[in-house]
Amino acid sequence: MKKLRFVLPTVIFLLWVAACKPREEEVPPSATTNPDWTAESHGKDVSPNYAVVFPQEAVNSLEITFRKTQWDSIRTDMKSKLGNDFGAGGGGAGGGGMGGNGGGPAGGGAISFGTAEPAYFAVTMKFNEKTWTNVGFRLKGNSSLSSIWRSGIYKLPFRLNMDEFEDRFPAIKNQRFYGFQELSMSPGFGDNSLIREKVAADIFREAGVPAAKTSFYKVYIDFGEGKKYCGIYTMVEVIDDTMIKEQFTDDPEAKGNIYKPESNLQSFLQSQFEKKNNKTEADYSDVQAFVSALNATNRTSDASLWRANLEKTFNVDHYLKYLAVNNTIVNWDVYGAMAHNYYLYNSPTKKLIWIPWDHNEAMKMSGRNVVSLAMTEVARIWPLLRYVADDAVYYAKYKQYVAEFSNNVFTVAKMGTLFEKYHNMIAPYVNGSEVEQKPYSNLTNTAAFTSELANLKTHVSTRTQAVATFLK
Repeated sequence: MKKLRFVLPTVIFLLWVAACKPREEEVPPSATTNPDWTAESHGKDVSPNYAVVFPQEAVNSLEITFRKTQWDSIRTDMKSKLGNDFGAGGGGAGGGGMGGNGGGPAGGGAISFGTAEPAYFAVTMKFNEKTWTNVGFRLKGNSSLSSIWRSGIYKLPFRLNMDEFEDRFPAIKNQRFYGFQELSMSPGFGDNSLIREKVAADIFREAGVPAAKTSFYKVYIDFGEGKKYCGIYTMVEVIDDTMIKEQFTDDPEAKGNIYKPESNLQSFLQSQFEKKNNKTEADYSDVQAFVSALNATNRTSDASLWRANLEKTFNVDHYLKYLAVNNTIVNWDVYGAMAHNYYLYNSPTKKLIWIPWDHNEAMKMSGRNVVSLAMTEVARIWPLLRYVADDAVYYAKYKQYVAEFSNNVFTVAKMGTLFEKYHNMIAPYVNGSEVEQKPYSNLTNTAAFTSELANLKTHVSTRTQAVATFLK
C-alpha cells in the first residue's frame, strides 16, 4: 500500500504536467523555422490590420525575391499561355483578357488572348524588416498584362497569396500578412498620374458604393540578378478575402456567394460566373435567377412586375448609385465596354450587390467607346445598362444619383484636394529621391507624371459641365 501511495501522486503530477503542456499543433510550425513569425504579423487568428497594410497617409515598401530559375519558369509559363516571351512584342491585345470577352457599348465581338491564368510561384517577401517565406506570387491582368509583358517592362501586375503553397511547405500553414491572405498589386498601367486606382476606389466609397481598400507601395523586385526598384504600385484589397467581411456587416463570415463574372448578362452560362467562395457547392441559383429576371420578356409589357421580380434577386438601387458614379467619372474598362471588372456578392439582406473592380483606366477620356451619361448609344448586348436606361422609374433614380454625386462628392474643390494629396505623397518616389525609369516603369516619362495632375483636374471640370448639360 505504501508503494501505491507514492505512485498515485506521481501519476497525478505527470498527468497535470501533460495537461498544462501546450499541444504541439498549437505552436505555429513557422515559429520554429522563421524567426520573424509572430501571431500578429504572420498568424491567421487576427483581424486584418488595415492601419499597417493600408495606411492612408504614408507609402509602404515591399520587397519580392525570385531565384533566377523561377523568373525563367515564369517566362516559360507566360510564353505557353500568352504566346509571347517577355519583351518579344507581337502587337497589343484587346481588353477581353484570358478567357474573357468584350466589345464596345454599341456592340462588338469577343476579344481574348491567352489560354489560362498565369501560374503561382513561391517567393520570399519582406516588409518592415520582417520576412514571409514561400509566398504565392502570380502575374495577373488582361490587356495591361499583355502589353507590359510584350513590351519587356518589369513593372508587372501581380497577386500575392500568403499560404498558396502550405501543402508543399507545411511550415507556412495558414500564413497571413497582418491578417490578410491575398493581396493584389496594380502597377498603374496607362496612368501617368499613378493615382487613379486609389482615387477611384476612394471616390466610390465616399459616394456610398463599397469598394476595395487601397494604399501606395514602393516595390523592389529581385528577378534573380539583384534587387531593382519597380516604382509605385497600388496595393488593392481582395474582394473575397477581407473586403466583404469588412464592409458588409450583415454577413460577417462572407457566406453569401461571391462571383467574378466574365459575362455581359444576356444569358446565364455557368462557366462565365467564377465562384470565389462556396466552390464545392454547385448552387448558382441566385445569379441564374438574376439573369433570368433581367432578360424577362415582360420588361416592356408589364414594367412594374419586371422591376419587382428583378429586385427580388438584385439590388437595383445600389447598382444605380454605382452607375451614376461610374458614368460621371468615366471608367471605360468596365461592363458596357468589357464583360469583366466587377464582382457580384449575394448579401443576406441586400440581394446580389454589384462591386466595382480595377480602376486604373478611370477618369480619362481615352477616345475609346465609353458609356455616356445618357447611355443612348448602349446596345442591347449590355442589358443591365440598356434596360435600366429604358425604364422611366430607374432612369429617374439614376439621374437623381448623378446629381447627388456631382454636387456632394465629385466637385472641383474636393477632387483637387484629393489629387494633390496623393500626388504629393508619391512624388518623392517617382521623380525625387527615387526615380521610376524604364524598363522598370510604365510611365511615358517623369515629366508626364507631373503634368498628369493638371489633366485630372481638368477632367473633373469637364465632367462637371457634362453633368450640368445632362441634367437640364
